[in-house]
Amino acid sequence: MNEIQTELTESQLAELRQSPLFNLDLAPVPASRRKWRIGSFAALWISMSACIPTYMLASSLIGGGMNWWQAVLTIFLGNLIVLIPMVLNAHAGTLYGIPFPVYCRASFGTIGANIPALLRALVACGWFGIQTWIGGDAIYKILAVFFPSLATGHAGGFFDITPAQFVCFIFFWAVNMLVVYRGIECIRWLLNIKAPLLILLGLLLLFWAYQKAGGFGPILSQPSAFEPGQPKAGQFWSYFFPALTGMIGFWATLSLNIPDFSRYAVSQRDQVLGQALGLPLTMALYSFIGVAVTSATTIIYGQTLWNPIDVLARFTNPAVLIIALLGLCIATLATNIAANVVSPANDFAQCAPKLISFRIGGLITGVIGILMMPWKLVADPNGYIFTWLIAYSALLGPIGGILIADYFVWRRRRLNLAALYQPGGEYRFSNGFSRVAIAALILGALPSLPGFLVQVKLLGPDKVAPAVVNLYNYAWFIGFAIAFVACLAGRKLTASASVPTTQPQAVLK
Repeated sequence: MNEIQTELTESQLAELRQSPLFNLDLAPVPASRRKWRIGSFAALWISMSACIPTYMLASSLIGGGMNWWQAVLTIFLGNLIVLIPMVLNAHAGTLYGIPFPVYCRASFGTIGANIPALLRALVACGWFGIQTWIGGDAIYKILAVFFPSLATGHAGGFFDITPAQFVCFIFFWAVNMLVVYRGIECIRWLLNIKAPLLILLGLLLLFWAYQKAGGFGPILSQPSAFEPGQPKAGQFWSYFFPALTGMIGFWATLSLNIPDFSRYAVSQRDQVLGQALGLPLTMALYSFIGVAVTSATTIIYGQTLWNPIDVLARFTNPAVLIIALLGLCIATLATNIAANVVSPANDFAQCAPKLISFRIGGLITGVIGILMMPWKLVADPNGYIFTWLIAYSALLGPIGGILIADYFVWRRRRLNLAALYQPGGEYRFSNGFSRVAIAALILGALPSLPGFLVQVKLLGPDKVAPAVVNLYNYAWFIGFAIAFVACLAGRKLTASASVPTTQPQAVLK
């Protein structure tokens, strides 16, 4: 069995420094800098999952007709499913120390890797904007308790938000950019602080709600709208599968770019166990906290408050408000940087490694996040799941299928590490593009296109067969499966110009 190279030699590094595909941010992480253990990965996922969007995630499902346990179970299942590609794609990062865009070069080509990198980056920019808006909104609403005049402004104009809201948004954006400037170790430190802090704050809020309401209120006793005799009787499965696709779409982004983090792992065991312990249970727990506290607010305040910021803004104790403000800001900041800046920063660097560093890539992410006007993305909970989450899963599912098929099945986990940074190496394919991967991506995304056009009302539902429109509800699953098969079929058909299928098995690290 031939050994595989998992680190570049000094001579290779010296040679590759001249390559247009190389910079220090994209270079393989040497073994001496791979320090993340099980606890680091568990903290990563607890930190990213314990956030306001997770708290509010079940609200859309309950609004669609599910009862509380159906909503929480759907969220848990979605994250259990997305954990599989997450762990698989993390393997290459851990074994070779490479980030996501470099990992894509083996499948899409040295230039073609820009396609999945930019698709992933643009989705991250949208998420960055959403999380930054949530953080700025927390600052705005809690400051308005101390300074009521802030809440008197009128929304209007092109932005459709008040000047005070925009100032708080920009302030929180600037804090995010400062953390990006400080680098990856600052991010890891922030995540390790946030993980226990947010779980503690969430449990304290749960305890307060239970005590104040004398129980968890009507939402936990509310029947499913899909039960016999209810308004949507017999329609559960037609709602469940698109909702499950949306829940998978919630972290479909990280299931691709997880090598950006797993490249710092000490071993495969650390990244697998850390992610398995940190992701599905935290998502289920925090979404349950959101449902339970929201249910209690119906009794406490006489109205249903889904946003935890609105709940905290009802408190009058200055100390509680300040602690809540700091906790929410740290929580949102840590999630935002880890989930929505690390990847696009590397992805934009992939486009021009000699011109764009991690810091510049992070700044580009921040600017695009503002321009996307995120407050409009989250204004409609139904559109949030069925347009935003499912739509981008239709693109990210096929990318995941291609990466896993190419790396695990075709290449059997063996990569030529140096060639990933060589413009004329074996991953050049056809002028830097893998036609097989691009064709597989298109084939994987196409079935969901008619349904997406109907969803955004660019196409009338009467113009397309209902069965074709319905494919959109399974966008991630269908795209992943078709692209997986198409990639392998294409590799076999073009085997003479691609990687031989008789490569020895890689040694697991």
